[in-house]
Amino acid sequence: MAFTAADVKNLREMTGVGMMDCKKALSASDGNMDKAVEYLREKGLAASAKKAGRIAAEGMAYAAVIDGVGVVVEVNAETDFVGKNEKFVDFVKGVAKTVAVEAPVDLDTLMSCKFNGTEHTVTEQQQEMVLVIGENIKVRRFVRYADGVSIPYIHAGGKIGVLVNLNVEGEVTDQVLEMGKDVAMQIAALNPRFWDKSQVTEDVLAEEKKIMLAQMDNDPKMANKPAQVKEKIVAGKMNKFYAENCLMQQDFVKDNDMTVEQYMQSVAKAAGVKVVLRSAARFEKGEGIEKKQEDFAAEIASMIK
Repeated sequence: MAFTAADVKNLREMTGVGMMDCKKALSASDGNMDKAVEYLREKGLAASAKKAGRIAAEGMAYAAVIDGVGVVVEVNAETDFVGKNEKFVDFVKGVAKTVAVEAPVDLDTLMSCKFNGTEHTVTEQQQEMVLVIGENIKVRRFVRYADGVSIPYIHAGGKIGVLVNLNVEGEVTDQVLEMGKDVAMQIAALNPRFWDKSQVTEDVLAEEKKIMLAQMDNDPKMANKPAQVKEKIVAGKMNKFYAENCLMQQDFVKDNDMTVEQYMQSVAKAAGVKVVLRSAARFEKGEGIEKKQEDFAAEIASMIK
């Protein structure tokens, strides 16, 4: 499979590895991006796989608790300028209100619902916004939590929206709500792959083990060690994998002497309640959407042929 200079650039942005090493990885992987990332990790050059790709689309991620219902939504626009437009922000909040009130089961259902406070559907209201603002606008996704205690967090004016959903046995105090916000901020900052190590599947563990063994095989100091020794080293490294990828096992960003799980337990004990993380959602605007790149030189060249 052939690859382009843009592929090399994308791989560099995904992994933080130099251009020449990215080019070698793509050559060795026949242009397959996922295999190239794995190749770089095996060589010890890329610390972790970032498969989401570049974040290019604009708009807003918004999280809120509306009449006791937790909602997080993402609505995309073409430019960052529109993302700050008052009418656009009101539209996003209206989408969230509609999700809270109508309880749609999926995006198609949401688009058919009456937009809150109007006789128009969400689709019709979206089309109206396109005409008013003059840009393509699209409701992309949402999560809704009707049960439990939800705590919202919005980072950088809508770049990231996080909704943490807790099960609380006892009084929901200000301490508990502040703890929920701290956990939401942790999720916004570190974007964990899993909430708890119990969610890590066997295939993920097998893949990580394979990469760790390959890294040792490529390390002159480790390559000649017996297989059973390497296996023990890998087993010891899995705790580091959990600490980097699982929210509850991560170091708490405000106090590195404890994990997030230990922090939650300490707050719950002080508040006299029992708290369990039910779920959470993290939306980053434009996540995984690649904005079209214009090649003006190529466009002009094609026009004069």
